[in-house]
This record gives sequence, structure tokens and C-alpha cells, in this order.
Amino acid sequence: MTFEDIEHIFNRALSLSFSRKKLLFMFPVLVVCGLMIVFCRALAVNAGQWVVLSLTFLPIFLSSGLLLASGVVLARVYHHEVKMIPLSFKKILAQSWELLIGVSYLTLPLLLAYLFLWMVMGIFYLLKEIPALGDVLGVVLAFGPFLLVLGSLILSFFNLFLLFFATPHIALKSRLKLKLAEEIYYRFKENLFSNLSLFLLGLVPLLLSVGILTLAAFLTGVNFFIRTETLAIALQWFFVMIPFCAMLTPGILFFFNFAVE
Repeated sequence: MTFEDIEHIFNRALSLSFSRKKLLFMFPVLVVCGLMIVFCRALAVNAGQWVVLSLTFLPIFLSSGLLLASGVVLARVYHHEVKMIPLSFKKILAQSWELLIGVSYLTLPLLLAYLFLWMVMGIFYLLKEIPALGDVLGVVLAFGPFLLVLGSLILSFFNLFLLFFATPHIALKSRLKLKLAEEIYYRFKENLFSNLSLFLLGLVPLLLSVGILTLAAFLTGVNFFIRTETLAIALQWFFVMIPFCAMLTPGILFFFNFAVE
């Protein structure tokens, strides 16, 4: 694939990221994912360190199934747009309904793996609270929480990897196959460098959007939010989350469009 080819597919994926129908389809999905984040942030207020850490990653894995199912629909729509085939969102949803139910369960192993890491992390917090020995164990066993947090980050990255590579593969199938993971692995292995490069390129607009919006939300929270009751904090984040999701939607659409390419 030449630079001109990459430029062409990048521009095409970007230009088709502002379709009104796709924006209206994806925005409510992101709002639901945002509600999970807001709910977890509200639960984390005045909670212990173990709970706060777990609730930081939990929304990622809870929303991944919904994002994967939505990505399959968007991939099918994008395929129709590129081929200039007349499309109907209702028809595509009706044809994809059974497939989407199965797709939403594909991220369940990642969620279960994260919950296992979370439970193991709790053991380290318990050891740290043992009278007399707790401080010593907390120092000696510091590598344990480090590895567990690293494992959570790797699972989060693998979640993005799954969304990028599995979505177009599933979208072009009529039903799920048991050898799905094997097929994706061999397809990825055939051209490792190109696949990784395109994956990172597809992440650039999304990460840029997330970075700027997160920084704006963080500065707003630090300088403007009223730190009173948990309900007030949750409502403040809820009203920030709505425009956050609206402005993030094109970046998500580009990510799935570019994945199809």
C-alpha cells in the first residue's frame, strides 16, 4: 500500500465521518457509555482506593460490547457508502439484529479477566492493612499492584484492538464463527507492520479528540464544579458528558470507517 493509497482511504474515511444518520445513530450509544462512566465516577466519590481503581477501568469493559455491536452496524453502512449502494439504516439493523446479540458477548472474556485482576488487587490491599506487617508487605509486594494495573491497561488496549480488527471482519459475515479469533489473528499476522501502522493511524483522530475533551472536562471540574454531595457531582458530570459525547462522535465514526478500509 503506497502513501497515496493511505491518503485516499484516510480522506474518504474522514469525509464519511460526518454523515447525519450515522451521527444520530452513534450519539445515543456514546451517551449510554457516558452514563456508565458518570455512574462509576459517582460511586467512586469518597470510596476507598481499591474501589476507585476498579471503577476507573470498569466502564471501559462494560461499554465495549455495546461499541462493538454499534461498530458492526457502522461498518456495514460504510461498506454500502463506499460501494455507492442505496442503504437503509432500518433494513441494516433488521438484518444485523441476531448477529449483534452474539457480538455483544464477545467482550465478556475481557470483562471477566479484568474482574479477576480486580479481585487479586483486593488481596494486596488486604495484606497492606495487616497490623504491624502491613507496611512491610506493602513495600515488598509493590510489584504486584504494578503488574495488575499494567494488566488492566493491556486489556484496555486489547479492547481497542478488538474493536478495530474484529468489527469489519464480523460486519462482512452473515453469522459468527467459532474460529473468529483464529481468522483475525492470521489476517493480522500476514502483514504485521502495515496492520499496526494503520491501527495507530486510525487511533490518531480519536485519541486527539479524547485528549482535548478530557483536558477540557478536567479543567472544568477543577475550577468550576461544586464539591458537595455525590448527587450534585454526578449531575455536573452528566451535563458535561452530553456535549463531550456529541463532539467525540465524529472521532468514533472515523475509527470504525478506517477499520473497514
